[in-house]
Amino acid sequence: MSKRNSQANKAAARERLRQERERQAKKDKVRRQLTVAGSSVVVLAIAGGIGYGVMQANKPGHWESVAEQSDVTAPKNTSGENGTTVVIGKDSAKKTLELYEDSRCPVCATFEQAVGETVEKDVDAGKYKIQYIGATFIDNATNGEGSKNALSALGAALNVSPDAFLAYKSALYSAEFHPEENDDKFAKDSYLVEIADSVPALKGNEEFRKNVEDGTFDAWAMKMSEKFDKSGVKGTPTLRMDGRNVTAEGSENAPMTVQEFTTAVDKALKG
Repeated sequence: MSKRNSQANKAAARERLRQERERQAKKDKVRRQLTVAGSSVVVLAIAGGIGYGVMQANKPGHWESVAEQSDVTAPKNTSGENGTTVVIGKDSAKKTLELYEDSRCPVCATFEQAVGETVEKDVDAGKYKIQYIGATFIDNATNGEGSKNALSALGAALNVSPDAFLAYKSALYSAEFHPEENDDKFAKDSYLVEIADSVPALKGNEEFRKNVEDGTFDAWAMKMSEKFDKSGVKGTPTLRMDGRNVTAEGSENAPMTVQEFTTAVDKALKG
């Protein structure tokens, strides 16, 4: 091969190498641009996600929202502002026993299992009326929903009849269905409907079921809870008659046996 051809070949090779380097440099530049753009998208996505998360965290939940409702659907068989006055008994009964309870309260369950039947018999006999005031403070302490949801379901039972309400309240507090205080089972509509199937007036009652699942009386439950909060009562169960607490003799606590209850109520009726 001549020296001229050798030099020409080397020059051609250098030119091909230069062109290849230029193409590679262009590819690297494009790759860097895509990487930067992709990183920007990721950063924006993260920022957007954080912003959405903060917005959602600050957004009021369902129960907070219904608590602010001015238009409240109250169950039948109620009276007073927002239907939060629930009085059951004969018109001829001269006095009213106020009963303050939280559906998740284990002490309320103990009270109802021991004394609930006696209360119902007294009401049926016209000895006194009862006024029910429902609380939800256990939900507040545990970040739960069961007290509120059960109170709304009690509203659905009251919408059927006062007798259905009393029977359903008894079932909620029964040894068979009442959960441990730290078990928020009442937050599940399906469990509340299951309990209702043990009450003849509610078993297979489609209107009751729909009202529970639709939360028809959720706002009412929150107004009832607000009434409890304004009552000055600090714990449940609390019993009051004529503005005074009805307690076991020698105690500041609610009577927890039939004998204690009967003695305390008879004293209150005479007072």
